[in-house]
Amino acid sequence: MESNRIPDYSVHGEGDTTIFLLHGAYGSKEYWRYTIERLTAVGYRVVAWDAPGYGVSPLPKNVTITSMAHALARLVDHTATKRNGLLGHSMGGFVAQKFCDLYPDLLKALVLSSTAHTFNHSGPEWQAEFMKTRVGPLTQGRKISEYAPDLLKTMMGPGTGGPVVDHVLYNIKLMAAEGFQAAIKATSEYLEDDVITRIAIPTLCIAGELDETCPSRVLKVMSGLVKQGEFHELKNTGHFGFAERPEEYHRVVLDFFKRKLA
Repeated sequence: MESNRIPDYSVHGEGDTTIFLLHGAYGSKEYWRYTIERLTAVGYRVVAWDAPGYGVSPLPKNVTITSMAHALARLVDHTATKRNGLLGHSMGGFVAQKFCDLYPDLLKALVLSSTAHTFNHSGPEWQAEFMKTRVGPLTQGRKISEYAPDLLKTMMGPGTGGPVVDHVLYNIKLMAAEGFQAAIKATSEYLEDDVITRIAIPTLCIAGELDETCPSRVLKVMSGLVKQGEFHELKNTGHFGFAERPEEYHRVVLDFFKRKLA
């Protein structure tokens, strides 16, 4: 039986408009620190979660994107305000899409950041390489802290650095392998490419030009499948736009929320 426990979360700022932040498979609520600062500085209330199996959120027996969407619904029900928006990055974007499909009336605006509408977006060879590089080292006995920071650097644009990148890489080292493996399995099984077409709220798809994990071309297509879709590409940027190009990334996101959550 699925646990009804609310995942671990943090609340920042005050106000009647809340932005929910969902991290990726390599992540936690802690790597949103600089995004939280930008959002709260302009008056938003922010709720950042640790997905099931991350941080101190308990790991359920069976983790799927759908079960994470239901867990998110419990969190939203517990913490929502008058108006609510959501930013989902990578795996968090999968959860965000399924959440909107299951609970279409709870959000007013959505940002899909460096994500996709299905794990099957680039074919079987890409899928095999994805699993090899993410899970392979763990099956060989290596710790996430030993290989993940170098892997994440390859997922970023050339010459990327700075305090936000350093903060992300530090938090990656703290991840638990068991929760990560369960999340990667759930991500690899998410093949519901029709969900995106049913999202009716304003949606911004923001992508990195050089991202090979969730290619820009995929998010551009997604923005056209959403009834009220927008698209923005970050030049010379990989998978972690919020850390690689924080000024442009947050300017675009804040402009979108300002227009759609007014």
